[in-house]
Amino acid sequence: MVRVALRAGRIFDGERLLDHGVVLVEGGLITGTAREVPADWPVSDVPGGTVLPGLIDAHVHLTADAGPGALDRLREATEDVVFGTIEQSLRLHLAAGVTTVRDLGDMNDAVLNWRHREVPGLPTVVAAGAPLTSVGGHCWWLGGEAEGPEQLRAAVRRRAEKGADVIKIMASGGPMTPGSDTMNPQFTAPELAAAVEEAHALGLPITAHAHALAAVRQALDAGVDGIEHCTCLTPDGVAIDDELLARLAAAEIAVCGTLGSDASVVVPPEILEAVARAGITETALQQAVRRVYDGGARLVAGSDGGIGPAKPHGLLPATLAEYVQSGIPPIAALTSATSTAADVLGLGDRKGRIRPGADADLLLVNGDPADDITTLAHPVAVYQA
Repeated sequence: MVRVALRAGRIFDGERLLDHGVVLVEGGLITGTAREVPADWPVSDVPGGTVLPGLIDAHVHLTADAGPGALDRLREATEDVVFGTIEQSLRLHLAAGVTTVRDLGDMNDAVLNWRHREVPGLPTVVAAGAPLTSVGGHCWWLGGEAEGPEQLRAAVRRRAEKGADVIKIMASGGPMTPGSDTMNPQFTAPELAAAVEEAHALGLPITAHAHALAAVRQALDAGVDGIEHCTCLTPDGVAIDDELLARLAAAEIAVCGTLGSDASVVVPPEILEAVARAGITETALQQAVRRVYDGGARLVAGSDGGIGPAKPHGLLPATLAEYVQSGIPPIAALTSATSTAADVLGLGDRKGRIRPGADADLLLVNGDPADDITTLAHPVAVYQA
């Protein structure tokens, strides 16, 4: 049985920093931590560095290749091309220190179908299949259109039968879909409630894409488990009041703020105009995430990787850096991509923590990410089990 000791200056165990820096791994599992390397154990050294759990990106789109019009081009892609994109996307995440991802929207359940291939050596994938959306609504071409409570219930059941781990529903429109409305809900209250009830009856969590404040409130009323983006847009800008924050915290809603972008990419003017018309600015997104964190809500990290050139796969370190830039403490940012994310994805017993019995998904970096979060952008080594 293969065993190794990873020694660094410190350990972030998914919840806190430890002042000793040896992680013991045997047979693909973590057996514990120590202050010294046991005799006869091979050791990998990163003096002054940090060992962390492998990062978890809770919002990606593996079937999208991050090129211009990435989601649109899926309409014409063959299965072989799509499967190849999924695998390349996962390799990019792994290289960035991400050992688990949650895919929240593919084309016609492609990621659910791909998982039957069981390709070794890639990150663990939690998947939703095609997102539920209104007729002609946000990302309608991905194959998830539904109208009326019964159609929504049936759509949830189909995904459960395909092996979905989570249901994704587009509660509001999005700026990348012409004609959809980011300022208002896409479904009636009975429709959204039907999807939530069916998901819960089948034992599945359900998370809602919601940019509009009205859609966030509607999703909360329906009893969703998570809200993606949670921008809380109104015609007058971002509006997140204390009552809403209290509801998010009390319900333990998992809020995934999809910050982060590749600053080197020049975004086409038409995209910038569409996003500006929708009221989605960098300031608005940062403001929303900071307010959600300050209000005590359960914050997880997701990059929205794959949707376009500014959102490449493997972007999560930039997401966490922007969390910190928004005023979130570095330890809270790290937790959002490790232990909290693992719990939200239903993998808290295996992922996101350095503790005995957990999968040995580990990331080694130089320096201390609790002092300088940008150290995550330069992994020394990444271990998958």
